[in-house]
Amino acid sequence: MRPILLQGHERSITQIKYNREGDLLFSVAKDTVVNAWYSVNGERLGTYAGHTGALWCVDVDWDTKNVLTGSADNSCRLWDCETGKQLALLDTSSAVRTCGFDFSGNIIMFSTDKQMGYQCFLNFFDLRDPQQIEDNQPYLTVPCSESKITSAVWGPLGEFVIAGHESGEINQFSAKSGEIQKTVKEHTKQINDIQSSVDLTMVITASKDNTSKLFDSASLDHIKSFKTERPVNSAAISPSMDHVVMGGGQEAMDVTTTSTRIGKFEARFFHAAYEEEFGRVKGHFGPINCVAFHPDGKSYGSGGEDGYVRLHYFDAQYFDFELEA
Repeated sequence: MRPILLQGHERSITQIKYNREGDLLFSVAKDTVVNAWYSVNGERLGTYAGHTGALWCVDVDWDTKNVLTGSADNSCRLWDCETGKQLALLDTSSAVRTCGFDFSGNIIMFSTDKQMGYQCFLNFFDLRDPQQIEDNQPYLTVPCSESKITSAVWGPLGEFVIAGHESGEINQFSAKSGEIQKTVKEHTKQINDIQSSVDLTMVITASKDNTSKLFDSASLDHIKSFKTERPVNSAAISPSMDHVVMGGGQEAMDVTTTSTRIGKFEARFFHAAYEEEFGRVKGHFGPINCVAFHPDGKSYGSGGEDGYVRLHYFDAQYFDFELEA
């Protein structure tokens, strides 16, 4: 498995995202830079400059036309992917924690943090209506007063958003009415990450309770659980195999007191059906904050507290691998 090291950030990586074709990778970190990379060789294509605070989230639409970023500078920004020009600036009252385009690329959602006396909101904007952007008025705002949203993804066909909360609860919010359609609480601690399968029928969660769980997108039925002995910061579902990859490690504030071996900073691979671990990949010098599979399933990327993005390309024997029933 040959790694490519991407060095373009000065602080810890918070999220990485491939576009649909997989030729580009976007990364954001706790510095103010949004980077775009060629995934085939790790060459930096360019940056999107404008944010003045730590970046928490990034998303790219279906046809790689626009990029969406959310930051602790209390703004969510829309960029032209090709030119790097800022198309829209949406000001908020607190940090933007999650953001995403729906299937069509016309509707965006983002959530804000519960801080500085402001509660958490989930906002929906229709990009086809310039008035909404101009007035900074979403067509739908959903208050989440009990527990803040820590990660969120769109469901199939853009009908609802699946959001994970600080309390470990998962909610399904209607994109039309804002009503909570379904609620489950399978985790005991904060959910750090939610990612969809390539066909949007399943989502995988990563939690501080040392587990990652697989759910049905529509019904939120709990399907599988993957257990580790350290907090899980991120998890992704392979688009081509029955595999999931998980990244995490010891809490970042305790890292200076541990070696990389004890801190358990490896990416870990589990079989999605048998719930058994079959492989680990070392590389990062601190906790892994985010993982993502390439859309063709032949490689994956990880971003760490050490400020590096690593791209790993699988050897041929990975695809011959199958756990015995």
